[in-house]
Amino acid sequence: MTDLIRDLILRWRDDPAGTYQSWFLWDERIKNFRSIRRGLQQVVAEITAGTFGVAYRGSSLETVVHSIAEQRQIFKGADHAFLWKPKLRIPDIYENPANQKAFGQLLDTCLCCNTEEHVVSAIHAIDARKIKGLGPAVANLLYFLHPTIMPPFNTAIVKGYNALTGSKVKLGRWEEYLAMRQGILKLNAIYRSLLSNDLGAIGGLLFDLGSGRYSAPPLEGDETARKLWEADLHQVREQSAKEARILAAERETDHTHTEIQGWLRDLGHSLGYDVWIAANDRSRPWQNGKLGDGCLSVLPGFTTETQGAESVRLIDVLWLDQESHRIVAAFEVEHSTTIYSGIVRMLDLALGSEAQALEGMFLVAPDKREADVREQLRRPAFSRIADLKVRYLPYGALEKDRKAIERFGHGLKPIQAISHLLTSV
Repeated sequence: MTDLIRDLILRWRDDPAGTYQSWFLWDERIKNFRSIRRGLQQVVAEITAGTFGVAYRGSSLETVVHSIAEQRQIFKGADHAFLWKPKLRIPDIYENPANQKAFGQLLDTCLCCNTEEHVVSAIHAIDARKIKGLGPAVANLLYFLHPTIMPPFNTAIVKGYNALTGSKVKLGRWEEYLAMRQGILKLNAIYRSLLSNDLGAIGGLLFDLGSGRYSAPPLEGDETARKLWEADLHQVREQSAKEARILAAERETDHTHTEIQGWLRDLGHSLGYDVWIAANDRSRPWQNGKLGDGCLSVLPGFTTETQGAESVRLIDVLWLDQESHRIVAAFEVEHSTTIYSGIVRMLDLALGSEAQALEGMFLVAPDKREADVREQLRRPAFSRIADLKVRYLPYGALEKDRKAIERFGHGLKPIQAISHLLTSV
């Protein structure tokens, strides 16, 4: 059985359409951890202040959960458990102040703690309240706070776990989730060299099993069953080859993202600025070298003690004045993902002590996404955008005018001229 699971994991890791390559190794996944944590801090702050409200729609929680639900297929539908169902009064954290505060306490404890004992203890505390409709779907929030402690949770993951282990875990109960979590930790310990300390990897494997992309190895030593299972694996491999063309188009998203960063890098240098490339993007191939070539290797003024420094280092492109070393402009490239993470990183920069020289913040995205961006900015969580004067820089305008700006431009005026001011209304 151990050998069969190892074979399964190896095949799954090589599958370009499986969650390992399409989600777990996705660069944006790592970037989103910080912004989701920041969003949950906002939820806690509003619950503590009594300003959270009595509905899911338009709440800070909706904004965070929506950003999780957009994390590729594995989290699709993650928001269903939090949608307010008035007739059923579930989940009962909107109109019941005591339950709402208990939910906020759970999030606050898990935001502040860093040990397995504290997280599990907080879960037992919320479970003891028996809040109607508030079950282990909350684990999807906790995963982004403690990815090495809490595995993600949904119907497909439960089905995959049951198929792989022969268990009979049921949805909707914290005690069932915690039992499954123990089993997942044991499985992950056995196959960690093929998976990761981050439980998102094994969660993705279970998701692909539960959603039917892969079938689990036979639990008993039946040679016929084993041959049928190996035939299924072979079929998935053939299916993956057919899907390669579709995935190639999706990968072009990442290529375009890098290309736009490269344009902004070269443009910044031409205008006489020092340039910072997002810390996790510097080694990406670009032209005949790497994206970070010729750029700063250390971001001046942002030490490990600086509040929000980790988030600011992940902003796609920063331009800095060469003499003062102050950040002058910030650019977030948003091709197809939610704008939530990029906005949060800009907030960390704009509200920090190092933003005195900041002249412009830009969302750089395809021309056709402007209406979508404006729609998302109507969310209450983005109410500060009007104050920050974030601008929308379309790909088309950047591509059309960047060469002329490189030759004849000075300062930020040319970039401001081809961009549009965004407001949250």
